[in-house]
Amino acid sequence: MTAEFVIELMSKLESDWIERTTSTADDKLGQAICAFSNDFPNHQHPGYLLLGVNDDGSPAGKQWTDADLQKIGGMKTNGKILPQPSMVLSEVFKFEQGEVVVIEVKPSTYPPVRYDGRCWIRVGPRRDKASPEEERILAERRPSHAKTYDLVPALGASIDDLSIDLFRTNYLPSAIDRDTLAENNRSPEEQLASLRFYDLRKQCPTHAGILVFGRNPEFYLPGAYVQYVKFDGAQMTSDVLFEKKFSGALITELRQLDDFVKGNILKSKPLKGNSFRERIIQNYPYWALRELIMNAVMHRNYESNAPIYVYEFSDRIEIINPGGLYGEATPQNFPHASDYRNVVLAEALKVLGYVNRFNFGVKRAIAELVENGNGEPHFDLALITKFKVSVSIHQNWF
Repeated sequence: MTAEFVIELMSKLESDWIERTTSTADDKLGQAICAFSNDFPNHQHPGYLLLGVNDDGSPAGKQWTDADLQKIGGMKTNGKILPQPSMVLSEVFKFEQGEVVVIEVKPSTYPPVRYDGRCWIRVGPRRDKASPEEERILAERRPSHAKTYDLVPALGASIDDLSIDLFRTNYLPSAIDRDTLAENNRSPEEQLASLRFYDLRKQCPTHAGILVFGRNPEFYLPGAYVQYVKFDGAQMTSDVLFEKKFSGALITELRQLDDFVKGNILKSKPLKGNSFRERIIQNYPYWALRELIMNAVMHRNYESNAPIYVYEFSDRIEIINPGGLYGEATPQNFPHASDYRNVVLAEALKVLGYVNRFNFGVKRAIAELVENGNGEPHFDLALITKFKVSVSIHQNWF
């Protein structure tokens, strides 16, 4: 992006692909980014949000700090805009009357996009909440762009294969804002489709719908479960002490898995220090271990018939899921870069509270493991068809 292009954008009237603002409030920016992501006019080219620009197109005298830019850039990964937007924050352009920053937002491949549970669009210079009919138009554009397996229609399945009660009581209130729910008189199919769990053209659930709310996900996706095995030793040849299978709709399975980690894997014990005072240590830090397991659920390849394996040995835990690094994530840039094999599942885990913000969890898990005394986990990135992470037990456990 050049200064000349920015001047050209500033000179144009506001439209459905250009907006000017002097505000940096989260709601203002989030709604604008959401609206450009939805690309309701179907321009199929980026929208531009000009920051620090008056309504007449002149710079507003704004001076940008690094903290300002970090806050704005964080709009992409803080999880308030779902699915995650494709946006680029420009450099700071300096003019005599002030500094200008531009956010370039590309149309989403997976509309409708929501900010804090509400779908925003632009029609001309107006930004407004999308009506149910406008959301339907956005949802119907999506199948021709579907690139991820969780968005693909589960042909042969029907809405009867989903637990609508779980969807309405446990998911909708967290995914959609209260005002929209209060005025919502859409059918279950339309409600599911607005969140990418149902394909209106094929009149069947998507694979994401089957995974999150399915009555029997394994019927359509045989590998859709987590297999836990505890060994009495440090080798696969050791005796098996206990094993458990976690299957069913992810909306209930993940809660059971979370409870199992807390109640059966995590352990604490006192450790005497040099001053003979005891301190309590944990074999594994709860949040880090949960994050790595949820990461496997979110990023695994559901086209594979193999499950996710969680192996607990006497000295470590190994988590193995089908599907290696995906998209922009490579052995060279992991874990600093991330991409999403399952965009709808990533959104669902954020809505359900198992993901706090995007592109952050693995790095935080590494930091917590080091702080707890486990050391850094080992990621086996040489496996092409699998992703494996090994976590050592607390260094002073034995």
